[in-house]
Amino acid sequence: MGLTRTRVRVEGIVQGVGFRPFVHALAGRLGLAGLVGNDPGGVFVEVEGPAETVERFLAAMAAEAPPLAVIERVTATRLAPTGIRGFAIAPSQAGGERQALVSPDTATCADCLRELGDPADRRHRYPFVNCTNCGPRFTIVRDVPYDRPATTMAAFAMCADCAREYHDPADRRFHAQPVCCPACGPALALLDRDGRAAEGDPLAGAAARLLDGAVVAVKGLGGYHLAADAASEPAVAALRARKRREDKPFAVMVADLDGARGLCVVDPAEEAMLASPRRPIVLLRRRPSAAIAGPVAPQNRSLGVMLPYTPLHHLLLAEVGRPIVLTSGNVSDEPIAYLDDEALERLGGIADWFLVHDRPIHVRADDSVVRAFRGRELPLRRSRGFAPQPLGLPWPFPRHVLACGAELKHTFCLAKGGHAFVSHHIGNLENYETFRSFTEGVGHFRRLFAVEPEVVAHDLHPEYLSTKYALELDGVELEGVQHHHAHVAACLADNGEPGPVIGVAYDGLGYGADGTIWGGELLVADLEGFRRAGHLEVVAMPGGAAAIREPWRMAAAWLGAAFDGEVPEHLAVVGRNLDRWEQVAALARSSTASVATSSAGRLFDAVSAILGVRDAVNYEGQAAVELEQLADPAEAAAYPARVGGGTDDGAPLLVGGRDLVRAVVEDLDAGVPAPLIAARFHNGLAEATVAACQAVRDATGLEAVALSGGVFQNLLLLERTVARLELEGFRVLVHSRVPPNDAGISLGQAAVAGARARARPA
Repeated sequence: MGLTRTRVRVEGIVQGVGFRPFVHALAGRLGLAGLVGNDPGGVFVEVEGPAETVERFLAAMAAEAPPLAVIERVTATRLAPTGIRGFAIAPSQAGGERQALVSPDTATCADCLRELGDPADRRHRYPFVNCTNCGPRFTIVRDVPYDRPATTMAAFAMCADCAREYHDPADRRFHAQPVCCPACGPALALLDRDGRAAEGDPLAGAAARLLDGAVVAVKGLGGYHLAADAASEPAVAALRARKRREDKPFAVMVADLDGARGLCVVDPAEEAMLASPRRPIVLLRRRPSAAIAGPVAPQNRSLGVMLPYTPLHHLLLAEVGRPIVLTSGNVSDEPIAYLDDEALERLGGIADWFLVHDRPIHVRADDSVVRAFRGRELPLRRSRGFAPQPLGLPWPFPRHVLACGAELKHTFCLAKGGHAFVSHHIGNLENYETFRSFTEGVGHFRRLFAVEPEVVAHDLHPEYLSTKYALELDGVELEGVQHHHAHVAACLADNGEPGPVIGVAYDGLGYGADGTIWGGELLVADLEGFRRAGHLEVVAMPGGAAAIREPWRMAAAWLGAAFDGEVPEHLAVVGRNLDRWEQVAALARSSTASVATSSAGRLFDAVSAILGVRDAVNYEGQAAVELEQLADPAEAAAYPARVGGGTDDGAPLLVGGRDLVRAVVEDLDAGVPAPLIAARFHNGLAEATVAACQAVRDATGLEAVALSGGVFQNLLLLERTVARLELEGFRVLVHSRVPPNDAGISLGQAAVAGARARARPA
């Protein structure tokens, strides 16, 4: 059989995941000669041997790739054989356009966990054990190609034992860039607030202090967390007070799946999410008997639970022997602390002790958050474990794009070729530190993925810092994208569909094309453009941003609209806010003193206040979250709401929020329990949404509906809406790769910019 030589290029996530040693071992197993190496484009391979064996090699390379590898494309070119012998790993090559993709940080694998627990192993209880199949990646990468000098491990010279593993093709740590051990790698320390090291074992000391009720800052993969004993009411209350986080639920870390089952009802899909290499926080149904302090998740039937994802977490949970609160290391609304000196300064008023190490973090990354919807992942925050893995899209971007995202739950997105690189969670762009994190993140992604933006997409809101950033850039083409069109486009891109669809975008607020505040929208949309086909009835938002912080103001506006100004004064919400009610009601009646809004989120706020759930909020979306938690999921009745308007001259349909508010008040007056009223409101909005989609279908013939916007994080509303749409014969698109909230906006902006670029004449 004749020899053949083949040059192979492998693109995707193939650096830092053990791909070169895998190829080396595969070629050795098949008796093939050649070489493998990294370059800015990915992995290059030259393989020589019998033609049939080379074909087996190519098939096995795709089928048996390492667990963290994501192969996107393999191209092969036939060459003349040279008679080369042996197979080598070639030095990494620089130069050329960077196409290589960086792996997300990945939870400790089973092999490393076995070593961690083996007293005979030299890495027994070493908090930084890792291999080619697990450990830090994105948060330590400074540049590509992904080699040790381009990571924050560069300062740690490998000892002889680690170097032997690193250079042994048969070893699991062959070319594992973060490889280390107690003799040569990072080390732990337990510090007090003044930075003085405590005596004794840092892990045992941290665990003892947690059990004594202290708050401990723990340096993780992408930043600092704040930890407390989840069963200790005083400890959790102290953490909540110091962090200035009054009500927003804390996440809890448990040692294993049995620990999760002890606190929550966990179905198979949720188990798979908890135990996946991404290790997100998973929102689960809390058991009434869960041994968790009340302040962990007040007014919430759900609990955010995650499993350990670093060796340090595994060791700490084993030492403590019970669940711990593990929440972002920040004061509310600030970005997570990730630099050591910064953490001591910023968290010194919150944490009693600091469990630190000396491996630098290059990129901060918060924990990801997901829910299960119909057995699929519904992301709410896409960050550590997910970013920067790109989203493959079926339509190429003809020009490099930067999408600057929205204001809240901010992400940005860079796009080129068939890839959209959605960033890790940045936070709310409302202070300098978060804005700096955004601009530094854009620069880092541009370097890593060789994107030089030619088109910059941005929100239409002139006061968003992300919009101002875009408008100040020189030498680029600007592409303004309406907020709710971006939501629908994100859902389309998430599902790999170009549209057109009926897009339902329900959220808190977004700058409308007419200058008002939108948020309860039905759009006829594709990636390139949209038409506003309908929306929730419009009411005033008395006091502007004050109405977001104080939902009773929205109750005043909606009650005034629903009852033509004759607000039922016996309602408790009026009595609770009597001293300011008339002043705010007058603002709502004024066409000049209040901005108009069609926001679905503000309608949820109003109903929450009317039912006595929440007159003021301490975090964004709190009133709607607690209204969902109040609702009885067994209740099937729905309040009727008219869907009217919508004429041949293009006037949009109106969805009757006033009808829903009147029905809420009537049932409240009749003594109907609040959980039933909350459920009937959810069901009524779902029914009205379906009726509006039917009217749009009658006018357009469109059969597909895309659901997006932060309101569709609400599983009760999402389930009722999807079920009813499907019953009426619609095909329904929902999110599964990016969040439906504003964290998905950047992907939608990029998809719109790409579609418009493709539509323009060459």
